[in-house]
Amino acid sequence: MVELSKKVFTLDARFRAANPQFNGVLECLYVGMTSKTPEERFKQHKTGYRNLKGHKLSANIVEKYGTYLRPSLYNHINLKPMNREQALEMEKKVAWDLRRQGYAVWFN
Repeated sequence: MVELSKKVFTLDARFRAANPQFNGVLECLYVGMTSKTPEERFKQHKTGYRNLKGHKLSANIVEKYGTYLRPSLYNHINLKPMNREQALEMEKKVAWDLRRQGYAVWFN
């Protein structure tokens, strides 16, 4: 999980539309999945990482608004290996759980 600047809620209409429940009390977050360490993946997002074919593999929202990692929100998830399908399902579940708690969340 990456904490996003709250500016994302004011400046990004798609983010705002995806989070109508947000009341501004808790943080704005990005939830993603990766086979890399969270630190390595965050660095890729912040630097606009592109693969050898030139495809951008970073999320624009994290590149622009990402502030830092929130390990307290994800350490419990990284306990067992998952295949891609399981990881995508976990990403979705975690994002919706966080929204229900009052966070504003972006996920793919």
